[in-house]
Amino acid sequence: MALDIQQRQREGISILDLKGRITAGRDAAAVRETVAGLNTSGVHSVVLNLAGVDYIDSTGLGTLVMCATSLRKSGGSVKLLNLNRRHIELLVMTKLATVFEIFADEQDAVNSYYPDRKIKTFDILSFVQQLKQEE
Repeated sequence: MALDIQQRQREGISILDLKGRITAGRDAAAVRETVAGLNTSGVHSVVLNLAGVDYIDSTGLGTLVMCATSLRKSGGSVKLLNLNRRHIELLVMTKLATVFEIFADEQDAVNSYYPDRKIKTFDILSFVQQLKQEE
């Protein structure tokens, strides 16, 4: 199944709802092209909603990093939303959890673009501690 990308706006922030897999080939390219198109059109604040993504391979992970890098160069950023346990473990293992802001709530992700708003980021440390307790 090909990756499905739906774009919507919330309070001036572009949210991309992704459904499927972010893997080498067309899927990773579709994410890169979508974010590059937003960047070119002047949209530099993007939230990637990964609730519908069941698998991310190394190329997909690289795609997320490239999207974040290209938006940062334009003064923007990518925030990650609704990661499953496997995604979080992957980001922790690759140390990319320190590169991305991660959110469990869409409103918090949107609020993170507004410095005067209160936000609750995902607590990676608590997640890692929980993993160690389960082992």
